[in-house]
Amino acid sequence: MNPDETRALLDPLVDRYERPAFVEDDPISAVWAFDDPADQEVIGLYAAVLAWGRRSVILAKLAELVDRMGGRPHRFVRDFGAARHDRLDGFKHRTFSSADAVALTASVRAVLEARGSLGALFASGLRDDADIGPAIQHFSDTLLTIVPEAGVRSKHLARPSTGSACKRLSMYARWMTRPGPVDLGLWPDVRPDQLVIPLDVHTGTQARRLGLLTRRYDDWRAVQELTDVCRALDPADPARYDFALFGLGAYGGDEIDA
Repeated sequence: MNPDETRALLDPLVDRYERPAFVEDDPISAVWAFDDPADQEVIGLYAAVLAWGRRSVILAKLAELVDRMGGRPHRFVRDFGAARHDRLDGFKHRTFSSADAVALTASVRAVLEARGSLGALFASGLRDDADIGPAIQHFSDTLLTIVPEAGVRSKHLARPSTGSACKRLSMYARWMTRPGPVDLGLWPDVRPDQLVIPLDVHTGTQARRLGLLTRRYDDWRAVQELTDVCRALDPADPARYDFALFGLGAYGGDEIDA
């Protein structure tokens, strides 16, 4: 398909899926449950990290985590210390254990103390002429090392340098950067044109079926290839096509990742 034909196919799908109704059964619903941007930003990271598997299970686990945080994610993290570790005892989602929850929370707390917000950390890794790849790398590297004794496992914080597609952190950046009605637009220092497509099995399968992606593997090179195609369709907001590709492959099903 040529670009005009591709837009004619994908733009109506974006309009169909990028609506408030999309939020209800998606992990981003845990973010919209809060009014305070500080809470939204913090729980958004946990929601992205835990966005793996069946939607119903993800949402239940996020509700459990919020309850363990006393309904105040930002305050819980800012006040986190050894005395509060027991609040996370027994929490588990797939390979993300209670030890992972403690380690990530300790590291996020250190970032908030040092930078003021997760968005400030993310933006500090941006390069003007690049997509968000360097920012994801810097974001993950910092969380992995800012509290060395915390022991955050790299499997939960992907990095482009390893070849990972970094789907969850790309999705988190989309949530925090783009305006609504689905995304929240909380990070003014990140531009929508810098975002990349959050690539998973569903978006990759549909992109290849439509001839938008030639690379066989769902890795960072594939993310850049697909995003370049989407950027040619909409230079200001390539990530909007995530709604079309994800919707084609998975919306209405019960799996959001592989």
